[in-house]
Amino acid sequence: MATTAATVPFTFFSLRVARTRRLGPSLVRVTFAGATEDGLSAFASGGCDQSVSLFLPGPGRDEPGLPQFTTGEDYPPVLAGWRAMPDDERAVMRSYTVREQRRGPDELDIDFAVHEDGGPACRWALAAAEGDRAVVLGPAVADNTAVRFRLPEDADEVLIWGDETALPAASAILGALPAGIRARVWLEVPCAADRLEPASAADAEVVWLVREEGAPSAVEAVRAAELTGARPYAWIAGESGSVKALRRHLVGERGIDRRRVTFVGYWRRGLTEDALRSAPAEPDTY
Repeated sequence: MATTAATVPFTFFSLRVARTRRLGPSLVRVTFAGATEDGLSAFASGGCDQSVSLFLPGPGRDEPGLPQFTTGEDYPPVLAGWRAMPDDERAVMRSYTVREQRRGPDELDIDFAVHEDGGPACRWALAAAEGDRAVVLGPAVADNTAVRFRLPEDADEVLIWGDETALPAASAILGALPAGIRARVWLEVPCAADRLEPASAADAEVVWLVREEGAPSAVEAVRAAELTGARPYAWIAGESGSVKALRRHLVGERGIDRRRVTFVGYWRRGLTEDALRSAPAEPDTY
């Protein structure tokens, strides 16, 4: 029995590409609009690092291969049907964060990290054009489990580290921070031209770690910093090896309460997202 978008936390939305924009050598922004009459009116991105599952057409296809669905219905049966489809018909699925959602008209931006030897999602983003189709499994309620950034009320300092895959979420978080709170931010990107200075009302100090310039690792950069907050909160996201090492430093060396460190491994070096999903979970030693 189908339920409504008001009671289902996540549901499918049909999308069409409204426009694209090259933000830098390693970043492409794709702006989506709704592809159906219902559009994105029920899409409720309630968090700065709102995660969604994006379904893209496979090679040689114009539409993402998915079982038929209705926006607002329960999503697990549709996912089960998608998994059962033949490999050459099934849509390519990748996880992204919403950079921004707007009303009037209803649109959402998703920023893609791209590189020369990228996979099918990277190739799709580089070739995307107005009218191209996609499907997103996204939130129908604003407060949902795919929002990880949860700033404690007593936090007096925010620590942020992210690589290019986490840059959209990190930028959105900075834009939402209140005035008066101190933020120490490290953003790692491949090229100097990928630096997109984020706007923030917070007292934010942003350090760019540019790999082509021989930047130090995440842990080296953060270890060298003097942190002043008595009640810090940390959000770290990106390559899982760097995330794990940085979390170990913050909890094990800095003594930050592990419950005040939000960490998300968006990808793992040497693994595709499909392989990462099937890989054993790394033990949580901190």
